[in-house]
Amino acid sequence: MEDVALAAGVSHQTVSRVLNNHPHVSERTKKSVIAAIDKLGYRRNASARSLATRSSRIIGAVIVELGQYGPSNTLLGLQQAALEDDYIVNVVGLTSPGSTAVRESLDHLLGHPLDGIIVVAPVDSALDTLKDLKLPVPLVIIASGSTQEPNTVSVDQSLGARLAVRHLIKEGHETIAHLSGPPDWIDARQRRDGWARELAALQSAPGQLLEGDWSSESGYQRGLEIDVSSTSAIFVANDQMALGLMRALHERGLNVPGDISVVGFDDQPESSYFYPPLTTVRQDFHGLGRLSLDLLVSKIEGQEFTGSTLVAPALVIRDSTGPRPQK
Repeated sequence: MEDVALAAGVSHQTVSRVLNNHPHVSERTKKSVIAAIDKLGYRRNASARSLATRSSRIIGAVIVELGQYGPSNTLLGLQQAALEDDYIVNVVGLTSPGSTAVRESLDHLLGHPLDGIIVVAPVDSALDTLKDLKLPVPLVIIASGSTQEPNTVSVDQSLGARLAVRHLIKEGHETIAHLSGPPDWIDARQRRDGWARELAALQSAPGQLLEGDWSSESGYQRGLEIDVSSTSAIFVANDQMALGLMRALHERGLNVPGDISVVGFDDQPESSYFYPPLTTVRQDFHGLGRLSLDLLVSKIEGQEFTGSTLVAPALVIRDSTGPRPQK
């Protein structure tokens, strides 16, 4: 630190203030110190800084259903945001969402130094475990459908579904089916509700409702079962099920989008390489990670969080949707 201070022509106390983002440092001084840091390749000592600030710069994260695309990519978004803010994330990943597993994970994290905890709780059992839970550190929950809670953030799943349906209606489709995810997943219910509400708002009768388990195999099975005689479009609750469904439709001699249009959800990297490339709803996992960390840090620092706790999705239009076929 003394070398940085000498190169910048300031005291080592001023360097410390810049490193800790102290408000009473001029922009000119900040730029000078940062330039010296870059020139010298200086790296802060996390242990020393923790002693000085009485902050561990460590947050705990419990990721329920880590093996699924949404929770795993939410973790990646959180880790990226934490890296940008110089936090370390101590992660516990769960494939079992039961109450005991969630509580044991929290106990494990609390046995180590940390400033706060973020829990990705996509299913009812995990979210129920967290209700009215008293922890010695701030807690933020990533869980759709609970945005009225002050410590919860989420992607607006219902809006994503409505964007998908709205696009299909604009293409002239009148009967839009839905392949939903598992009913105990909050995201699945939010997407199903968005599908139904948008159809009702546009005075269009809902099509067939089917249920899968997020896997391509379940999408394939439902694609073999769906009644295509009165269906011209299908909104699928995730891209993996859409992949399986399109394979089944192809085997039944149906063309996508010539006979049936298909919309997915998530915008997985592979979605643009499906045949045909999949129209889907993109979730901003980096934005979700950033929002959850910002909310947690505001709680750690005792500040009021004034931003939105919802991240907006976006529709990505590709080749799996088109005009309603004329029969």
